[in-house]
Amino acid sequence: MTQSNKINRQHVLAERPKGEPTADTLHLVEGEIPTPGKGQILLRTEYLSLDPYMRGRMSDAPSYAAPVEIGGVMVGGTVAQVVSSDVKGFEAGDFVLSFNGWQDYALSDGKGVTNLGKSPAHPSWALGIMGMPGFTAWAGLTRIGEPKAGETIAVAAATGPVGATVGQIGKILGCRVVGIAGGAEKCAYAVNELGFDACIDHKAADFADQLAKASPDGIDVYFENVGGKVLDAVIPLLNPNARMPVCGLVSQYNATALPEGPDRMNWLMGQILRKKIKVQGFIIFDDFGHLYPEFAAEMGAWVEAGKIKYREEIIDGLEKAPKAFIGLLKGENFGKRVIRVGQN
Repeated sequence: MTQSNKINRQHVLAERPKGEPTADTLHLVEGEIPTPGKGQILLRTEYLSLDPYMRGRMSDAPSYAAPVEIGGVMVGGTVAQVVSSDVKGFEAGDFVLSFNGWQDYALSDGKGVTNLGKSPAHPSWALGIMGMPGFTAWAGLTRIGEPKAGETIAVAAATGPVGATVGQIGKILGCRVVGIAGGAEKCAYAVNELGFDACIDHKAADFADQLAKASPDGIDVYFENVGGKVLDAVIPLLNPNARMPVCGLVSQYNATALPEGPDRMNWLMGQILRKKIKVQGFIIFDDFGHLYPEFAAEMGAWVEAGKIKYREEIIDGLEKAPKAFIGLLKGENFGKRVIRVGQN
């Protein structure tokens, strides 16, 4: 069923998944389009962003943000169009960056909504290179990683929306960039299209050895967004005074228990101590939201000049969002995964 002007489709959380989300985790329900009141905007979703953090919102474990309630609409960033508005600064036909979640229509009082104008050239890019993923890469690398020309940067999920941007910024800043990705096709893209110096397939049996050979001078900045065996391979290669911005641990999001094997926490803490490694987690808008205008100006200029390339994977249909999200958590995406909800 395509988007209509009579029904509001919503993906609601039906259960808290144990391990990977399944086809039963979210239910697609239909209801009435909400009626806006005084001081409200009615928004129609055009694009829905799919992002790994959403797995955490399905869980009720303690986190930096409240979980989605059972029966609640799944959260998510969106690009929408204004249907009607009683809020100054917004009028019918405007495209906006909003947080409608996984549904066709939503009401807003305008807070936290960014007007993109009547005809943005690439409206969905506000969910990627010019939005949260791009901002995460820029702020995490430049403010926490603080790379210097000639240093080596390693980044996992190297062809995803964050990792691809981290690597390209690293090259702009004069660094050697080593990407880590799943599969030969993604690694070739990172080197041949994005300009990385090397990219290692984490599925290779000798992955750790290949990573060491690709980092002959060690690693000065590791942009962490995956965890697991990739982190295990990187830690021994970190140089003294290395920096590690941490924005995600996607390999662990479906885990239901700690991994088997010996407790390596003391080994990790010893590495951090002896090498004086800086490890800093961050939540982009909580920690760096005030820098968004600076980011937007710099990233916009880089994109316009062709210094930053951006790959987007658009999937048509709100009904396909759950399957696409499950695939995202498995690394099946190639670039930024977006659901086209509307018809524009």
